[in-house]
Amino acid sequence: MSTNREAAASRRLPARTLAAVGLGLTLFAGVTTAGDQAGAMEMSNGSIIGSTCMGCHGFQGKGSGNIPRLAGLPKEVIAGKMLAYKSDGQEGTVMNRIAKGYSDEEIQAVSEFFANQ
Repeated sequence: MSTNREAAASRRLPARTLAAVGLGLTLFAGVTTAGDQAGAMEMSNGSIIGSTCMGCHGFQGKGSGNIPRLAGLPKEVIAGKMLAYKSDGQEGTVMNRIAKGYSDEEIQAVSEFFANQ
């Protein structure tokens, strides 16, 4: 048994080499994952926020009852209204509270999303 252990030990990589390889793989995986997540957020941030609007504004923002249509409106119009709600410059029922929960960048993203519907 001892000769088998000695032979196995002689084929092992030094601890420093193993540590360096492990660190390299961990860093590579972290960079790849972070890059993938950033790309996904860029592409879907407006659609993620937009999906929450569809409960009132209808499927793809095409309107629902007395609640206005958002789909196809110019992004500047949608963003202007949202920013006005956010600053209390526009009176609304719940939109003032909802708009305050979004950053200006998120408002731009959701405006772009609905403008392209």
